[in-house]
Amino acid sequence: MIRTTRRAALAFGASALALPRLALAQQAEITVHYAQPQVYKDSYDAIAAAFAQREPGIRVNFITSPNYEEGTQLVLRQAATGQLPDLSYQGFNRLRVFAERGIAQDLTPMLARDGDPAARGYTPNLLALAHFGGFQSGIAYAASNPISYYNVELLRRVGAPSDPAAFPKTWDEVIALSARIRALGDGVEGMWFQWPGDDWMFSALLFSAGGRMLTEDERDVGFAGPEGLAALRLLQRMVREGGMPNLNATSALQAFAAGKLGMRFGSTAFLRNMITSVGRNFEMQTTLLPVIDPVNGKLPTGGAAGMLTARDAAKREAAFKFLLFSTSPEGTSMMAKNTGYVPVNQIAIDDPQYLGEFYRENPLFRAATLQVDRMIPWYAFPGTNSVRVTQVMVDNMARVVEGRAAPEQVLPEMAAEVRRLLPRRS
Repeated sequence: MIRTTRRAALAFGASALALPRLALAQQAEITVHYAQPQVYKDSYDAIAAAFAQREPGIRVNFITSPNYEEGTQLVLRQAATGQLPDLSYQGFNRLRVFAERGIAQDLTPMLARDGDPAARGYTPNLLALAHFGGFQSGIAYAASNPISYYNVELLRRVGAPSDPAAFPKTWDEVIALSARIRALGDGVEGMWFQWPGDDWMFSALLFSAGGRMLTEDERDVGFAGPEGLAALRLLQRMVREGGMPNLNATSALQAFAAGKLGMRFGSTAFLRNMITSVGRNFEMQTTLLPVIDPVNGKLPTGGAAGMLTARDAAKREAAFKFLLFSTSPEGTSMMAKNTGYVPVNQIAIDDPQYLGEFYRENPLFRAATLQVDRMIPWYAFPGTNSVRVTQVMVDNMARVVEGRAAPEQVLPEMAAEVRRLLPRRS
């Protein structure tokens, strides 16, 4: 069962000078959904407070879900019962589900009302992150890519360089270093690669090998070849040679924060939480993620985009105002400072008045920005079975990590299962 929490954002009474007297009693109220409050709460709270100052006539109520997958199921159920929120921030790879079902609304006309979107920081590349179903299904709120986190003290104890520029560039080096750290004993583990939960980190390995999820025409799987096998074999080597423990995200964070895990590879989205958790226990550094193919390797763009679902015209306008503010240069700057995600407004990226000083003073946040040239969209599977496809991939990754099957057996079986779930085409 999905648990939701409801919080009222700060709101202020409308000014008599700003609105007609009759409008004072008709404050607009919107419901906004987002996932992963453990990651996003501080950023949404900051944005809601600033928005309330700018738009005192709009009251924002939040509902949350623990993760993207449960958020997808929540909104799909609400669509079936006519209880949709007015605005929902969904994972990039789930927008297609809502676009194809007619739940997400095309934002193209609304974006065009004020002229060229690029002039407001919504460049074509950034808009493409949320362009599914043949139209603009949403606007990107936060973007991430996987990075390397490491415990400087543990690397020094095994004689490894601690400078981010000297961190291993290949997975062979990472795995060898992991084994050396694990040999320290006393419950110390060498590495953990973020794999449970969804298909994102599998795509990180697949894309970094130059592979793709489906063929270009989307009629067949594209991961069943050498790139997919390289990805699963690497996952197996992390366990067998690097000694990677089978931990979930919470346990891995706890182990890292306690100084018992040398290297953690995962989304930059967790950076703020990791900084807080580590505190002064030890020095942490971040750097680029190694790729399998240094020439053709890419990395998936995780994160979320806001999609309009309101049917009432007044609520739709109010929700669109909040969406625009949350993705504006000001809003995306607050998001980046409170999370670790990459900003998704070009003005905020280019203009140093927004984040220039922040990145100078917070170098741990820079790793993700240095990989922007490798970022490609988080793949969204077509059809109504996209959530099931993700689970199939997670379950098969578990077989490799837990040593229940070899990559050579898992890959064709995973491909066959995914094929059965793809839309049938004439």
